[in-house]
Amino acid sequence: MEKMFARLETILTKYQQLQEKLQDETIIQDIKQYTQLSKEASQLEKAALKYQEYLNNKKQIEETKLLLDDSDEDMVQLANEEIKTLTSQNEELLKELEILLLPKDPNDDKNILMEIRGAAGGDEANIFAGDLFRMYSRYADSKGWKIEIMESSETEFGGFALISFMVKGEGAYSRLKYESGAHRVQRVPKTEAAGRIHTSTATVLVMPEIDEVDSTVKDEDLHIDVYRSGGAGGQHVNKTESAIRITHIPTHIVVTCQDGRSQHENKEKALKIIRMKVAEELKSRQLEEVGAERKLKVGKGERSEKIRTYNYPQNRVTDHRIGFTVQKLDRIIEGDLDEVLDALMNEEQKEKLEAEL
Repeated sequence: MEKMFARLETILTKYQQLQEKLQDETIIQDIKQYTQLSKEASQLEKAALKYQEYLNNKKQIEETKLLLDDSDEDMVQLANEEIKTLTSQNEELLKELEILLLPKDPNDDKNILMEIRGAAGGDEANIFAGDLFRMYSRYADSKGWKIEIMESSETEFGGFALISFMVKGEGAYSRLKYESGAHRVQRVPKTEAAGRIHTSTATVLVMPEIDEVDSTVKDEDLHIDVYRSGGAGGQHVNKTESAIRITHIPTHIVVTCQDGRSQHENKEKALKIIRMKVAEELKSRQLEEVGAERKLKVGKGERSEKIRTYNYPQNRVTDHRIGFTVQKLDRIIEGDLDEVLDALMNEEQKEKLEAEL
């Protein structure tokens, strides 16, 4: 606890110093420096303000204790109640501060690329992949995030064999990083005449956006093919060679893009995707080589791992990693994901706290 308070004192002092600097006219006129200092202050703000609230409460407790010697019994009773309330508040504040001081995932504030594929179950798996895409799209809308489709392969009966899309917005990775894995659905498919319940799966992969400057992908390791787009799109796709296929030779990862209106747009999208996919592949290989297993139960990111079941007949969703079950499938599939994601986040914080201790 002593170390924790020492860290909090350092954070509060640093935050107060930054606030003073941000009032300096010289710094205000230097946009680059002002932006940098604002970013630093923003990163410290939550912990600093929460700790300041804790200190204010603590001071108020000490001042209120002086009233316990008052000759007025009513005043003493009020003072005891006030002390009890403030003490309870500070206990909660300490719990919040412990969480705020946990090591932060450097990718938490990044945009993400999500990739959803229909897996086991044929047409029904592809339809379910489409349902998951709609679920994440609606969740993104509720958070004010933007969706940009990067690559898609629609199927005859609806849904997608594959769809990949960017989710752009503050905290996108921090909330959706838990979604990587195999999602299982149990329901009567639209294509089932006899009314039997089928089990199908779709896989989800979540990758943080990689800036070009941070990417390990070298130009000489890429083979780029240009070809004529196929599928829907009318005359435009039939007349121009705008589709792009990029192969990363060392890892054999292939990305194709043809949804854009120009060769340039498709190339930009394909390069963005392949940077993220290569980073994810290299990370997975590194973990395997050193024999490392992630300590946390959540956020493993293994696409082969069954993480969640959506049972339609019982309106039930179960996240198998933390044993979390809720009878709200109808709301969750419409994008009301916060209850599930909060449970996963809380479990991750609990595991980190135990690891710290």
